[in-house]
Formats: sequence, C-alpha cells, structure tokens
Amino acid sequence: MSLFKKIFSSQKKETLDKGLEKTKTSFFSKLAKAVAGKSKVDDDVLDNLEEVLVSSDVGVDTTLKIIQRIEARVARDKYVGTDELNSILRAEIAGLLSETNDSDTGDIQIPKDKKPYVIMVVGVNGVGKTTTIGKLAYRFKNQGLKVVLGAADTFRAAAIDQLQVWADRVDVPIVKQQMGSDPASVAFDTLSSAVTQDADVVIIDTAGRLHNKVNLMNELTKVKRVMQKVVADTPHEVLLVLDGSTGQNAFEQAKQFTKATEVTALAITKLDGTAKGGVVIGISDQFKIPVKYIGIGEGIEDLQAFNKHEFVDSFFKI
Repeated sequence: MSLFKKIFSSQKKETLDKGLEKTKTSFFSKLAKAVAGKSKVDDDVLDNLEEVLVSSDVGVDTTLKIIQRIEARVARDKYVGTDELNSILRAEIAGLLSETNDSDTGDIQIPKDKKPYVIMVVGVNGVGKTTTIGKLAYRFKNQGLKVVLGAADTFRAAAIDQLQVWADRVDVPIVKQQMGSDPASVAFDTLSSAVTQDADVVIIDTAGRLHNKVNLMNELTKVKRVMQKVVADTPHEVLLVLDGSTGQNAFEQAKQFTKATEVTALAITKLDGTAKGGVVIGISDQFKIPVKYIGIGEGIEDLQAFNKHEFVDSFFKI
C-alpha cells in the first residue's frame, strides 16, 4: 500500500470515528448503566441490554436476534463477565452485518463491465438524496469517470434547481426538463445523452414522495422500462437514500420503498449529527440489502463507501 493510500485511509477512518461519536457516546453511557453493579451477564443484564439496543434504534427484531445470540453464548460458556460484554456485542454485530454486506470496498467504485453504469436514486424529500447524488458524482469524476446527471424528480421545481447546483459545483452535465414533465422522458433523454457522450456513469434522481405507494411504484416502473429502451439492463443499481437521524422513521421508509420497487443498495445519511447510528445495524439486518454508502459530514468528501469492519471498529472504539 502506498503512503498516499495509507494517509487517505487514516483520514477516512478518523472522519468515520468522528462521525459516529454521538452514537457511540450515547450507546456506551446507556450500556454502562445497564451493567452497573453487575459482574456477570445474567437475565437482568440481558433485559437492560435489550432496552439499550432498542433505544439506540437498532430495531426490535434485530435486538432480539442479538440478545438470543448472547444468551446462547452465556449458556455455552456457563459464565460470561460483564467486562466481556463489549467484545461479545462487537462480534455479534459484525456477524450480523457480514450476513448482508458480502464485500467491503476501499472506495466508491462501479463495475468496469457496465457502460454507462446507471444508478437510479430513490428516497423521500429531505433525506439528503440530492446531496448524496452530488457527492457520488464528485467521487466518480475524481476517479476520472465521465458522469451525467438526470433530473427526473420533476414533482418539485426545487429538486431540479438543487440538482443543477450540484451539477455546476461538480462540473458535470445535467439533463433536465420543466417541472411537471414526465420523469420517464427525462430518464430517456439522460441515457440517450450519456450514450452519445460515451459517459461512464449516469445518476438519475427520482421523485421523493410516498403519499401514494401505487403511483410511486407505477412511476418508477415506467422510468425503468423507458430507460431499458436505451440501455437494455438498466438500472444497474437502485439506491435508496435514508436519513439516519430519523431513527425508526427510516425503517418505515425502507419498508415502503422496498414494497414499491426493487432496491439493491442503501445510502444512510446524516449519521454525524445524530445518536441514532444504530439504525445502520437494524436496517442492514432486517432488509437484507447492502448498505453501500454512509454520510458522516457535510463536506463534499464526507460520503464514504460502507465498510462493516471499519464501522464496527469505530462504533466500539473506546
């Protein structure tokens, strides 16, 4: 590994550590109270631990799974001290994440055999969807890739304007129409333009509303069908953006969107401003969809490729 790569990796890890600081501080203060005055993991400690995990937005089902695994460990080992609880929790959470996220990448990358590689981005308004698109475009462009953005969220004029701001900031082309235009038409034009320009990556923004799931499903299905007239196997990735700071509300959004369309990857944003980072663990476990990106700051470089080992290390770093 080159010196530059080591420095970059170190800086990335430091940013992750800082981004999870609020979550970690909240979690360990609760954990300390859960085991106060106890030397061994017993039923009382497990009950308290269950409450800690649920209140840390890990989610009820995932919490029960973790508790059951620890119960099995206690039954097997006969005696487990509370001083071991930290390392046991760390191992079990890493194990859960490993069951969903089958690979870790050092950077935000795309497959080499798909050109253009088409990412359709979904998510409700306000979760950081447009910002995530802009940061992805920045990262891809820095890798020497040609990026085209498509403003297919035509429901709000502000959505088109916000994406234009990011296109200008990153200096990448954007395809757009007027507010109220057919989103599928915008997607078609975007892919046609990308093919003409020999682009490497296309990122399509879509409408961020959930008030009518049937309409949303029909709209996204139409966008996909029209895109496939230009590039047969698109989209290659359907990225759902969720706001980590909303905790359990992010679970509900994930549930609704996964019913409305096939989601293949997740981006969880705003983890730096919240103590609800445990939501990454629960959503990853419950929906069995890889968490691909995490947002841990407002800077243009503060969107990271999710690495389960680095995440767990930062989460449990004392």
